[in-house]
Amino acid sequence: MSLKTPSAAPEAVGGSTDRATAHRPTPKRLMHAPHGGLVVVLLLVAVFTTVQADSFTTSQNLLNVLRQISVTAVIAGGLTLLMTSGGMDFSMGSNAAVTLSVAAQLLHDGWSTPVTVVLTLLLATVIGLVNGLVVTFTRVAPFVATLASAMLLDGVALLVLNGMSVTIGDTMSGLGNSDVLGVPYLLVVALLVLVVIGLAMRFTTFGRDAFAMGGNEHVARLSGINVAGRKLALYALAGGLAGLAGLMLLSRLGAAAPNTGGLQLQLTAVAAVVIGGTSLAGGHGTVVGTALGVVLLGVVANALNLLQVNSYYQFVVTGAVLLVAAVINEFQRRSVPGH
Repeated sequence: MSLKTPSAAPEAVGGSTDRATAHRPTPKRLMHAPHGGLVVVLLLVAVFTTVQADSFTTSQNLLNVLRQISVTAVIAGGLTLLMTSGGMDFSMGSNAAVTLSVAAQLLHDGWSTPVTVVLTLLLATVIGLVNGLVVTFTRVAPFVATLASAMLLDGVALLVLNGMSVTIGDTMSGLGNSDVLGVPYLLVVALLVLVVIGLAMRFTTFGRDAFAMGGNEHVARLSGINVAGRKLALYALAGGLAGLAGLMLLSRLGAAAPNTGGLQLQLTAVAAVVIGGTSLAGGHGTVVGTALGVVLLGVVANALNLLQVNSYYQFVVTGAVLLVAAVINEFQRRSVPGH
């Protein structure tokens, strides 16, 4: 008498195949991965540019892109934390312009570099603190208050420079153009800023309070959070980081000129933060998404230059890419449970 038992081999093989298929990366799964939409758009732009322009992947061009995006990354990092708490500062780019202009004038007049750096960073922090005071105690909408501040600061930067360019020679060229083990110093500074902000948002009370304030400021206040104090600290920090970005930009350019930085730099940072997944309404923010947004903007700008796209069309192409990335990112966000 013989007993027949069902063979488990086919099922085992089939189960293994199913599991392998389940873990196999597909475009659909990539789109549902965190920041998958941004990654897809970034890869498409990079591949297209590589095919069309051989110089895109040269080390010199890549280093240039990294230096360019480092300044934006510092502003975007501070803006990510601020927007997560429900705040907004449209004057960070203009704050950077003022810092750059004042630092250039001081260095041109013979002030020492350490003193200039300390004074200009303090100035930028005070500017951010003033924005925080206005937003916190006058109840003026952050968008309105800081946009007005941006216009004021742009005018101050022009007054400081008296409408002329001011060169500083090689005073800060080491920071702006040198590297360590092939990595630009500017990128090292930007990465440190982003890492510290990311860790603070995830593991510190300060970061958790920012999320709570962005989710519901009234509830956060009832929970014992010093909302006013936190707001002032956040705006002061944003101002200090804007000043740091201004010094980084000065070190890279070696000069301060009218209309350097300002609202255009600010809008680029805001775009990077928003397409990176940080909510304009507050309560949700991610440094990783911001970093990807900054890289995407830098790659698109570089690609347009290498492909010699007419300057009149560059804003159109850049805006289209940003719109596509933002739409993809929003669809991805809605597909995640709980959103």
